[in-house]
Amino acid sequence: MIYFRDRLARGASRTGWLESRHTFSFADYRDPQHMGFRSLRVLNEDRVVPGAGFPTHGHQNMEIISYVLEGTLEHRDSLGHGTRIRPGEVQRMSAGTGIRHSEFNPSSSEPVHFLQIWIIPSEQGLTPGYEQRAFPLEERRGRLRLVASADGADGSLTVHQDARLYIGNVHPGETVEHAIGAGRGVWVQVARGIAALNGVEMRAGDGAALQEERTAVLEADTDAEVLLFDLGG
Repeated sequence: MIYFRDRLARGASRTGWLESRHTFSFADYRDPQHMGFRSLRVLNEDRVVPGAGFPTHGHQNMEIISYVLEGTLEHRDSLGHGTRIRPGEVQRMSAGTGIRHSEFNPSSSEPVHFLQIWIIPSEQGLTPGYEQRAFPLEERRGRLRLVASADGADGSLTVHQDARLYIGNVHPGETVEHAIGAGRGVWVQVARGIAALNGVEMRAGDGAALQEERTAVLEADTDAEVLLFDLGG
């Protein structure tokens, strides 16, 4: 069974410096039909204007992943990290018992476009933590590259949940497949381009849940970038 989540049906919010699209309920956007998928709780597509960003604020008991599509995102947190995240880099922040952080666009001329992802951890009250790693395009081209997992397999970031996140970049006519284990669910999000998921056309911003399917088959119609979440929890 495939449930399609149209990009145009997502929640939306806009301030003077932030434009955001919400796949699932978030902040002032509330839809009881879209509260997340398994442990995947938040999937926001954010654009921040030059010289602006999220001021310092706190989180608890959430695995927060940031993936930059264009531009640069500057991160600071109460653990003492001060880093910049660029396209192809993935950041994981475990909020656990509590962490404070800010995210800022340091450019004076270019916006930053990124995905903000929240995963509910398998345990509450974990020790806060942080990781950031680059996954070059050549590692993602024509395949699904594992970038986050519970066991840090294949050099991926570690998340505290039975969840595996893959990112793939495929050219027109290329096909990638992902086998789905028994009892697991998959969420696919198209970040760029156009691709068909098991024959269903998807464009940038579209998402889809797969339940009781054995395989996710992605075929690109244009150059496309996709995220695939394989979720046990």
